[in-house]
Amino acid sequence: MSVAMPRVRPFVLGLTGSIGMGKSATAAMFAECGVPVHDADAAVHALYGPEGAAGPAIGQAFPGTVGPDGAVDRAALRAAVIGHPDRLARLEAIVHPLVREAEAAFLRRHAEAPLVLLDIPLLYETEGAARCDAVLVVTAPPEVQRARVLARAGLSEADFEAIRAKQMPDAEKRARADFVIDTSLGFAHAEKEVQRIIAQVKRDTPAG
Repeated sequence: MSVAMPRVRPFVLGLTGSIGMGKSATAAMFAECGVPVHDADAAVHALYGPEGAAGPAIGQAFPGTVGPDGAVDRAALRAAVIGHPDRLARLEAIVHPLVREAEAAFLRRHAEAPLVLLDIPLLYETEGAARCDAVLVVTAPPEVQRARVLARAGLSEADFEAIRAKQMPDAEKRARADFVIDTSLGFAHAEKEVQRIIAQVKRDTPAG
């Protein structure tokens, strides 16, 4: 299929997928191919760090979730917001604008690249697709997704269901995507698909 061609470079490819679908591994494949990658989760991690910009506001909104060094206690914060949609919305109102600022800085740094990747877990849920020229969704069968998530330390069945509840259903993401990679088919398959997508974008995108 052909993808929409952007008016200016770089071509912005959004990468998303529900929890446990293999998004981070797929992003790493793009990076290995030389594509600049902006990891929204990593940006949040930096914002939550001792000198992160999110700490003061989060500490004020959710007492007891920020340590003496200014770093956000992610476990305490998760416990404070899971199961409370109003609290989650309050947290997102604090964090999302800061993440967008980090994304904008990334795009400025790589303004001359032919292709960049925005790795955003809640891309569709936060209307991030509007900032992309095309979207790649990673997917896997439900049983594979569940097994991957429950194998992670510190995540229970209840945690998994709570996280999945706030994410757009996988089928809807796939229906809206420009590209789809089924990560359950193995590393070699995913790597080949990544290379195919990069080649197609470069072929379909005008230089300059």
